[in-house]
Amino acid sequence: MPENDPRPLAGVTIVDLTRVLAGPYCTLVLSNLGARVIKVERPVRGDDVRDVGPFRGGFSLYFAALNYDKESIEVDLKSEAGRSVFERLLDRADVLVENFRPGTLEKLGYGWEALHARWPRLIYGAASGFGHTGPMSRRPAYDLVAQAMSGMMSLTGYPDQPPARVGVSIGDMAAALFLSVGLCAALYKRRETGQGVMVDVAMLDAQIAILENALTRHLVTGDLPQRTGTRHPNISPFQAFETSDGRLVVCAGHDELYHVFCDKIGRPEMKSDPRFVTADDRRVNVAAMQEEVESVLRTRPTAHWLEVFEAAGTPCAPVNTVADAVRLPQVEAREMLRAIPDPRIGTLWVAGNPIKISGVAEPATHRPPPDVGADGARILAELD
Repeated sequence: MPENDPRPLAGVTIVDLTRVLAGPYCTLVLSNLGARVIKVERPVRGDDVRDVGPFRGGFSLYFAALNYDKESIEVDLKSEAGRSVFERLLDRADVLVENFRPGTLEKLGYGWEALHARWPRLIYGAASGFGHTGPMSRRPAYDLVAQAMSGMMSLTGYPDQPPARVGVSIGDMAAALFLSVGLCAALYKRRETGQGVMVDVAMLDAQIAILENALTRHLVTGDLPQRTGTRHPNISPFQAFETSDGRLVVCAGHDELYHVFCDKIGRPEMKSDPRFVTADDRRVNVAAMQEEVESVLRTRPTAHWLEVFEAAGTPCAPVNTVADAVRLPQVEAREMLRAIPDPRIGTLWVAGNPIKISGVAEPATHRPPPDVGADGARILAELD
């Protein structure tokens, strides 16, 4: 940790037993906020995702993107020597994070009750498929299981196509973010109580929590939300529209924006069209709205309409590829791309920290992702 590190979690030490995605992304978020993360890995193979491609210089880019700025030590929790090292790490830790199936650490003697009795200030963060309580607690799960079981997939895609997976592992990522928030809250509370707590986050819970108004809409009205493609389920015009050479997104849901939008596409009469007068009229008649709008937008290219709508203050965007997105000047201005020199990979490009805090600059350098046990000797020397 650099001296006088202004990041809010500087001085916090995290013992990281996590692997694959949900847990490592949680500890990466905390590392970006200044915490020291010591990744405890099984000997030789380490984190499972080290074997997942694509690879550059024989090193997993999947692992690299989630584990830069972390330290690694090899520990066999089934051996006496390994348990001794692990317990000495816990003597100095503020937080332990794991994402094993519930019951795994209990079998090793490191369940929450045992940990809290011996290390009362230690905060324990657990991410799992279904949480540490409930009838499904011990079932295995991955991101796709959580997306399917939560109803998320039923909302993703187009009405005439089968349910689709969200394009990123939102089951893992949402759980990681909720766990990060919970651990920060636990650290804050410990300042008052002096006691650690267990923070238990399930991927299924996290997916239910981000169903947005689909959950409330169904439980209150009985309606079953369906796939709507790019359309917003409650607001119109609020979707991607075809132009003469592609597609663009327009979000003009409330009356003021809608009236400007109608003027800018040369269809002022749509403001008084009985199908579209109120926001709810536009919601009900969304298919007719799309037909009317696209009959105009298809006459000119995307670039033309983007210029028109941006000048009018209408929220709009091109439908970018990842290649387009990472080259946006706004992304560069917000320092959302970081280049990390790495002896195996060359230049490792990762996302910057999206949490911008006044007075806290993005670190000038980052540690490349570690080989298995790369920091073990130094960490052991600290423990002696």
